[in-house]
Amino acid sequence: MTGDQPPAGVLKAGALLRALSDQGVDFVLIGGLAGLAHGSAYPTFDLDIAYLRDRANITRLVAALKEVGAHLRGVPADLPFVLDERTIENGANFTFETDLGPFDVLGDVAGISSYEQLRAGASLASIEGIEVRVASLDHLIAMKRAANRTKDKLMVEEYIAIAEEQQRS
Repeated sequence: MTGDQPPAGVLKAGALLRALSDQGVDFVLIGGLAGLAHGSAYPTFDLDIAYLRDRANITRLVAALKEVGAHLRGVPADLPFVLDERTIENGANFTFETDLGPFDVLGDVAGISSYEQLRAGASLASIEGIEVRVASLDHLIAMKRAANRTKDKLMVEEYIAIAEEQQRS
């Protein structure tokens, strides 16, 4: 680890987004960072994306994951895990630790019927100088309602207030 890299666990969202963008990964930003892009006050400590599950995109995603040193988060270090197209195709949702911080990739997103629907409703935003698709507030609300954790319930209320304020503007 060089002096310009963060300690393990510290999120470097811009660098993660750059790796995805440079590899041409088709993805939509979801989770806390998407909420922040819409004006949320809730902090986030990881990067969450939904991704297109076709073979070509999975190949690009695997290249980006390898570039950022991805390995499974929260599992024993000696657990066998091969980061390749077959593994991603056989799974859907993965939680990784990377050289650039925690990174979750979701092929199946609770509360959303399809990636295509999520992508169609997303807007473009510049995050740390990288243009990315960001999930709509309506989709973020649906995801948080599906998760139904205490923190998600609180975030739903905030997202609804943000949406109402945007409608008034």
